[in-house]
Amino acid sequence: MLTLHRARLLFTGTGTGSVADGAVLVDGARVAAVGPFGELAGGPAAGSARVREWPGVLVPGLLNRHGAWLLETAYHPDPREGAGDRPLLPERELTDEQWGGSARRGLQRLLGHGATALSGPLHRPAVRTAVARSGLRHLPGPDAGPGPLDPLDGRQPADAVHRPLTVGGAADFAVFAVGTVEELAGGAAACLATVLDGRLLYRRR
Repeated sequence: MLTLHRARLLFTGTGTGSVADGAVLVDGARVAAVGPFGELAGGPAAGSARVREWPGVLVPGLLNRHGAWLLETAYHPDPREGAGDRPLLPERELTDEQWGGSARRGLQRLLGHGATALSGPLHRPAVRTAVARSGLRHLPGPDAGPGPLDPLDGRQPADAVHRPLTVGGAADFAVFAVGTVEELAGGAAACLATVLDGRLLYRRR
């Protein structure tokens, strides 16, 4: 199924700048076209596409380099615990089941910050299973240690991108409620949606 994602501003991460009123045409799990909405919407490939319009900046999916620490060391509280939704250091050793639940909640919160990939070694079987089932990309690499859920916290967007949006590439991207790419660098922008392999896995309520 074809879906045309339209945004006020498109940042592809390819180094070619931004596109006002840009769009990404998604065919299944892949990017079929990238460019100005007017050109894509008028093309033959997008004739039967469903259109999703986003009031913000569309960027490639982000990489959280602290993913291993966030899922293997920090605990993500259940909303019923009344402990908020920020990662905490557990006061006691958790069971495998508790680590699995924590990881699943942590992965949803990562998606809620535009992350489509994480890096670092994962040693806990329950965490590895949760990551595999989530669909987020798990990249090899060293453990970056403690860090925020938000990949943009203290980083420029270009430095937080997992991989640029290109034709034929994976349809991994996120949309943020800001007007310019520069506004993303502060790390406080609200994520409106996160798409992974063409699937809308997170949408802000």
